[in-house]
Amino acid sequence: MELTLVRRYFDGGTNGNLWHGDKFLCHTIELPWKDNQRNVSCIPEGRYKITPRHTEKRGWHYVLENVPGRSFILFHPANNALKELRGCIAPVTQISGLGKGLESRRANDLLKFLLDMALEERKQVYITIKSIDHDNH
Repeated sequence: MELTLVRRYFDGGTNGNLWHGDKFLCHTIELPWKDNQRNVSCIPEGRYKITPRHTEKRGWHYVLENVPGRSFILFHPANNALKELRGCIAPVTQISGLGKGLESRRANDLLKFLLDMALEERKQVYITIKSIDHDNH
């Protein structure tokens, strides 16, 4: 299974659209691009494997593997990137500003359902992150 995240970068946050083939899944919010610095930047563009992970705090959730210089980059609910994210990706139902969105838990549940189905079918899942902006990060 292949997902594609198409981003737009802004000083106040990164907004994106998440696709499965030609099917739109949800919007996303992330931290602004700050040269891949831990805890303050979104991650670099590229292709990453998505795998399941379990913790007591979050239960079952999904993590991106082999992100250069980073670890534990998750998909998880958040409505304000600057206040709630440290490099992770938050699915949101609607964009409400730069790095801000609405109904993140609902969008995250939809994404998790899709990823759970792929896992049950023993499919490997990958995400390609790219930009529609002119300068690549």
